[in-house]
Amino acid sequence: MYSKQEASLLRKEFWTIFGQYMRPVANSDGEPINWVNYKTGIRHIYFRLDADRAGAAIAIELHHPDAETRNEFFERFNQLKTMLLQITGEQWNWEATATDENGKSFSRIGISIQNVSVFKKSDWPQIISFLKPRIIALDNFWNLVKDGFQ
Repeated sequence: MYSKQEASLLRKEFWTIFGQYMRPVANSDGEPINWVNYKTGIRHIYFRLDADRAGAAIAIELHHPDAETRNEFFERFNQLKTMLLQITGEQWNWEATATDENGKSFSRIGISIQNVSVFKKSDWPQIISFLKPRIIALDNFWNLVKDGFQ
């Protein structure tokens, strides 16, 4: 078991290594990008990468405070579901309504793996191998569809 400080340092080390590993990879426009803190350019639409003691995940999260607008965004993504499937090569999980740790509602489209832990360095290659192709595919998808969310 790790103390909070040890756990925080280990998570920070993982994300630093992931960022260094991804640094040479340009985005779909051929530009350098911060993959760990991906900026969609659209307010309230986020790409989240996560790794914890139970698994790893990547998701599109819609955090618009207005539920109706959030649902409109979710429906726009839903219309693009086939394209996302073609680009990623896999079915993602679609949650029209999820709740964060603060009780706020949001929508999420994502995929995860279980039985890996960011606290086990031996799992890091598997986590990186999971996240890398998906964030690159998500970037390719976003480059094609982002204008529809302006």
